[in-house]
Amino acid sequence: MSQPNDGERKLSFADESRPLADERQGSLEASIDNPKLTLLGEELSVEKEAVETGRVRVNKETRTREAFVDEDLLREYAEIERTPIGRQVFEAPPIRQDGETTIIPIVEEVLYTERRLILKEEVKITRRRSTEKFQDRVALRYQEAVVTRVPSTSELADNASAKRDEIVRPEE
Repeated sequence: MSQPNDGERKLSFADESRPLADERQGSLEASIDNPKLTLLGEELSVEKEAVETGRVRVNKETRTREAFVDEDLLREYAEIERTPIGRQVFEAPPIRQDGETTIIPIVEEVLYTERRLILKEEVKITRRRSTEKFQDRVALRYQEAVVTRVPSTSELADNASAKRDEIVRPEE
């Protein structure tokens, strides 16, 4: 029977035809005819295991900041001007454009022995534009991610056992 060689035992050659007692006596003749050397080797087995080392919590926080606005604003308004006319026309005049002014004729039927169209007035609408400077401070919202590390249950157990193992020494 062979045994592993750890560096302190002598290697023996085994002859299968001879009994174990002869092997121990170290019979040189049999080992020369049928030399046999037993070799041993170690094997490595690797396994992976998932271990929780901690957790992470992510929160979104909405915050505000102040921004300065400096822009030109366009304002548009209408001027209304009524002009009395009082003149007879034979058909209703169309709406017309005179530059930036839109002229809308207003007619009225008047009953005579005969019917006549009297241009009673014209309404003139002129569009005007002005630009004014606008400045103000406004609040703008934005979000940030806040990451907080939460220890795992195994870390909490390790920290508790480490605190138990600490030696408390009085101050000298």
